[in-house]
Amino acid sequence: MAVSTGPGSYTGLRIGLSEAKGLAYSLDIPLIGIDTLRIMACNVMFTQELEGDEIFVPMIDARRMEVYTAAFDFALEPVMEQQALILTPDSYADVIADNRRILMFGNGSDKAREIITAPNVTFIPDIHPLAIDMIALAERAYSRREFMDIAYSVPNYIKDFQASTPKKNILG
Repeated sequence: MAVSTGPGSYTGLRIGLSEAKGLAYSLDIPLIGIDTLRIMACNVMFTQELEGDEIFVPMIDARRMEVYTAAFDFALEPVMEQQALILTPDSYADVIADNRRILMFGNGSDKAREIITAPNVTFIPDIHPLAIDMIALAERAYSRREFMDIAYSVPNYIKDFQASTPKKNILG
């Protein structure tokens, strides 16, 4: 059983992982956690014309000018570690300086498109984490026996949850 472990929506991650843990336990099958940013990179790998030397930069909107992001090479090894990043024109300066083709995508990349203008950066629209894009990563994890502990595994939130106060009081 494979499940996305995040980053992403706090509630969605908790619900998804809880359901997967319950099913894996009841069916007595291993649980595989797949990183959401790598899932998005797989989508790009399977849908775009690539040369094999690109750097993949998925971005998930984290509100305001912040994104959950990382950068991966073609083997999906990190070039830049996962992090919550406030976007500025210099946010990916080290990655962009590599001069390889940089592919930026995900719902957070719309914000980056407005401020990152390097000539080696290509923005790819409409890339979302989809279950079908987990298959290759789940098969690789299964063959390597990279299983999660069903009892103690937790989502990868990247940063702590911050509750906010609603602007309107709906109770009057």
